[in-house]
Amino acid sequence: MHKYWGLFLVLILTFSCKEKAATEQQIQKTELAIAPIVKPIKKHFGFNLDDFTVKMDTIRRGDSFGELMLQHKVDYPKIARITEDFKDTFDVRRIRVGKPYMILKSRDTSETAQVFIYENDVINYTVVDLRDTVRAYKEKKQVKFVEREVSGVINSNLSEALLEQGIDYMVTHNLANVYAWTIDFSMLQKGDKFKVVYKEKYINDSIYAGSEGIDAAYFEHNGKPVYAFAYENDSLKSIVDYFDESANNLRRTFLRMPVEFGRLSSRYNLKRRIRYYGNKIRPHKGTDYAAPIGTPILATADGTVTESTRRGGNGKYVKIRHNGTYSTQYLHMKKQNVKRGDFVRQGDVIGWIGMTGNTSGPHVCYRFWKDGRQVDPLREELPKAEPLAETLQPAYFNYIAPLKDQLDCIAYPPQPVEEELLAGELSALTE
Repeated sequence: MHKYWGLFLVLILTFSCKEKAATEQQIQKTELAIAPIVKPIKKHFGFNLDDFTVKMDTIRRGDSFGELMLQHKVDYPKIARITEDFKDTFDVRRIRVGKPYMILKSRDTSETAQVFIYENDVINYTVVDLRDTVRAYKEKKQVKFVEREVSGVINSNLSEALLEQGIDYMVTHNLANVYAWTIDFSMLQKGDKFKVVYKEKYINDSIYAGSEGIDAAYFEHNGKPVYAFAYENDSLKSIVDYFDESANNLRRTFLRMPVEFGRLSSRYNLKRRIRYYGNKIRPHKGTDYAAPIGTPILATADGTVTESTRRGGNGKYVKIRHNGTYSTQYLHMKKQNVKRGDFVRQGDVIGWIGMTGNTSGPHVCYRFWKDGRQVDPLREELPKAEPLAETLQPAYFNYIAPLKDQLDCIAYPPQPVEEELLAGELSALTE
């Protein structure tokens, strides 16, 4: 009897536990069923958009900040204060047609503008907060950096080799700047190769926002390989230079050419004969680079503008004194971008390719003086920039070791001939 009684108690306890568990599950289901649905907060530019009536638009021709604010019931004294007190943060005269903006308005019947947000570019924006104490400040959207590797083989030019792969043009521009002192991009050969490691910027993980500078690169020109690694040469001034695998600085005090991708159309030649002048000798003391009208002309080194004018066959031109030894001159400009007395830095745009003066086509005639005498810049051994300090070299070699391995492991995209051979091999295997 006691045996059956014990079994009976076990059954009761088991049933009670199951019933309790079932009851608890039912309660949980009921709680889940009646739990309120939490709506996610819709935030943008740091504001909860549900708190406002939102107007999104772009600056149109004829729009002004003052007019936009008056249309949205902002008092004139507030507009005047923004205009006068926050010029350094938000210059209302510099809003540009096509730039997006957002106005956050009060949710009452007045719908008065509370906040004005102006998108300077895809990353940077300016906030003008019109509530209570008026203020303006700059902010950045959160950006994610993604490392990317690309490579290519030159069949026509560098731009085409990168654009074929859907690469941002700025990568071409940056790569040209890295090698501007060591490779003449007007003389690239078919079969030259390159590899690049750089970072792309994304907003919200999906919106492309441009590329950063190049971290490491490899360029093989005429069979000669040149590595390039970005490294901080002066931590006090945050100066980043590019050095090769032996810590040699790739930069020179002068760029090799005054345009990024111009074509060398005529060299320095003291015995040049011109058919137009009866085949007489007319010395050509410049180096011509042909490029489309409007192509930027760059200062090849730091210096002070000594002339920016128009004269005879030179057309519109700029002359720069770099130091007591060197001067340069840039002829036939469409328009100058500097005036006499201006100090320019290497790579600054000083004008644009044109056809002013005596010229049969758009180009820049680049003239180079050394010790007061015109010389051929392509034959000059141009002085090098500051080398990497010996004290920094051990850390530099440790830093570039994995980057060099990474570059060496990047494969080149298959070329048309290789693709045909590969297709033939695959076809043979399937037969």
